[in-house]
Amino acid sequence: MQKPLIAVLLASAFYSLSASAADLIQVYQQALANDATYASARAALSAGQERIAQGRANLLPTVGINGSITKNDQDFSPWNEGQIGTRPDGTRGVIGESGSNLRTNEYTLLLQQPLFRWDRWQGYQQSKLQQAIAEAQFAQAQQDLITRVAAAYFDVLAAQDKLESTRAQKTAVTEQLASAKRNFEVGTQTITDTHEAQAAYDLVLAQEFAAVNDLDNKRNALQAIIGTEPGALAPLKSGVTLAPPQPATVDQWVSAAENQNYGVTVQQLQVEVAKREISRQRAGHLPTLDLVASSSRRDVNGSTNSSGVTKNNAIGVSYSIPLFNGFGVTSRVRESIALEDKARNDLEATRRNAALQARQSFLGVNSGLAQVKALEAAEVSSNSALESNKLGYQVGVRINIDVLNAQRQLYQTRTDLSRARYDTIVNGLRLKAAAGSLREADLVPVNALLDK
Repeated sequence: MQKPLIAVLLASAFYSLSASAADLIQVYQQALANDATYASARAALSAGQERIAQGRANLLPTVGINGSITKNDQDFSPWNEGQIGTRPDGTRGVIGESGSNLRTNEYTLLLQQPLFRWDRWQGYQQSKLQQAIAEAQFAQAQQDLITRVAAAYFDVLAAQDKLESTRAQKTAVTEQLASAKRNFEVGTQTITDTHEAQAAYDLVLAQEFAAVNDLDNKRNALQAIIGTEPGALAPLKSGVTLAPPQPATVDQWVSAAENQNYGVTVQQLQVEVAKREISRQRAGHLPTLDLVASSSRRDVNGSTNSSGVTKNNAIGVSYSIPLFNGFGVTSRVRESIALEDKARNDLEATRRNAALQARQSFLGVNSGLAQVKALEAAEVSSNSALESNKLGYQVGVRINIDVLNAQRQLYQTRTDLSRARYDTIVNGLRLKAAAGSLREADLVPVNALLDK
């Protein structure tokens, strides 16, 4: 008796888990863990955070050891070999072959500390800016992930609503077709009513196939972000009230976008990098000064009088003054100036685009709120019109096509209403992203609108 009970309990548990719908925050957490685009941005941030250490390394001393081990075997045969003469050691006798067998061990410990290298200093300042660019780009990637997840989530809900509305319309049209056939059989209606109902049924059947395909596409798009096949999603609560944007004036949003948008921040930093690059290239005309210290040892072992150990310690400064390099530095400076001008124009284009996004999103939210209000009223009116047409059809003052049109209008209105709500929510998130103020916490009030 216990085993069947346990099996029932386990089955109930698994059913409850599978039946629970994932909300927006849960889907976003999946995207944080699995989205490849976000993972790429996170890796780019880790790489960018190494820029300062690399730039600072060029200002710090470098220490290294250079060494060599050589063996030298030398044989010497004079032209008067075998004759009486003075040998290499100064004695008189028969001259013969002479040679040496030398082994030399040599190493040098070298330290070099830059004292004045303007190009390296500017490179270090650029590395700070480049790390800040990497951080701003990652923050932009975080905002992009939020908007992509929200858009994909509500696209799935919109596709589900479209499919449900189409199937409900299919059910209503099926009933209307059956009614038209019955009335034609008893002679109360003409064959035209049946043909009209059949045409409406065929049309809604084709729309159902398209809605199923669209839902699959939207779910696949969400799967590409979260890395796994999405399960059931929590729908939007019925009759939710959407809040207007705060502040309520578009100028404040545009001003925030022009100054706080992360894309604008990145381009501002790029301009500073370009300015530093001009100074770094001009350093090619400047002298360089380094502190140099070395300690060397040379150990020679062999059969000659040069055997022994030689040690040397030295410290001093080394300088280099460029005189002429074929106008290469001048050309690179001109190139850097042109690139700075490009960076400034890119900044202006990015600022204008951010302002445009803020305006479009602001208008999208406000027009979406007005559209939602109008469609809510239209849904009530369409439902009343459908009931009136059904009643008129029953008493003979309305024809079949009037009922079909009223049904089509009601279901289309409901589809448009749900789509308008989703678009308004997503435009609200995009508005904050354009202003550079979108955070994960902004998903909490949106998630509260879902029926979990």
